[in-house]
Amino acid sequence: MTLPIKPPFPPMEALLVDKIPAGEHWQYEPKWDGFRCLAFRDGKKLELQSKSGQPLARYFPEVVEALLKLKATKFVLDGELVIPVKGGLSFDDLLQRIHPAASRIQKLSLATPANYIIFDLLVDDAGKAVFEEPLAKRRTKLEKFSKKYFAKNASIELSPKTEDYATAQKWLSSAGIKLDGVIAKRSDLEYRSGTRDGMQKVKRMRTADCVVGGFRYASKGKVVGSLLLGLYDDAGLLHHVGFTSSFNEAGKKELTKKLEPLIGPPGFTGNAPGGPSRWSTERSGEWQPLKTKLVVEVQYDHFTGGRFRHGTKFLRWRPEKKPKQCDFEQLDSH
Repeated sequence: MTLPIKPPFPPMEALLVDKIPAGEHWQYEPKWDGFRCLAFRDGKKLELQSKSGQPLARYFPEVVEALLKLKATKFVLDGELVIPVKGGLSFDDLLQRIHPAASRIQKLSLATPANYIIFDLLVDDAGKAVFEEPLAKRRTKLEKFSKKYFAKNASIELSPKTEDYATAQKWLSSAGIKLDGVIAKRSDLEYRSGTRDGMQKVKRMRTADCVVGGFRYASKGKVVGSLLLGLYDDAGLLHHVGFTSSFNEAGKKELTKKLEPLIGPPGFTGNAPGGPSRWSTERSGEWQPLKTKLVVEVQYDHFTGGRFRHGTKFLRWRPEKKPKQCDFEQLDSH
């Protein structure tokens, strides 16, 4: 490629904060629930790059085709790959695309085609680098680029933006089925590749009450490393749905004293935790089942495919809540 920047090119990232920043020089955008993706086009060559620098083009042939149909033959765009399903966006369908079989990917690309939502322009249609210009200027150029090239391409769209704080707050309060939260960017700064300077993200707080169905010891010292979380289904089976390990070192000894007397069945009666991963030790992969006596409230960002997508944040114990009240139904509105 003869572009000013080539993959792998680290994208600008966002710092997670508790509230939307206010004041001058802030631009707000929806935070989409998808895969971050940079698109590089130089003539007939087109590459898609993930946030971690990995190639994505083979997994999203329909997006490659859509971008190659644009009359612009040189550009670098920054955006999000999403899959619209039933009025929302499906992260699970995105995950299914990362598959070794080309035939499977092709089938999925037809059944659940992805869209590409663009929010930044790094190289313009003349092949000129613009990423060193302030965001306000890049956004103006991106809007012109969008108006000129996106109109007849249903798979590619421009992400909305606003400078109005109240509008950003409304986006955050409605986060859920489509939005993952709000992104705030400094409009007076250049694109800061590979850093979190000048870009922040805010997610809506979601909480769930879970049964502690088991725990794992830490890799060092016989103290608790993580609590294993469970939810009941309609048949009364307790399914493992994730973990939390966000408690301080000083409290681990007391927590261990609290849990060890409860070691024993039934633990998880539905889907149980798996074994150790390739990153864990033999000891950290083992888990201890617990009598279903304890309920904990945790904060989480996503619940998909019957599991919390990432680790959760411990908030508090809920001794007043019965374990059987901790079911999947409480997450339906999220």
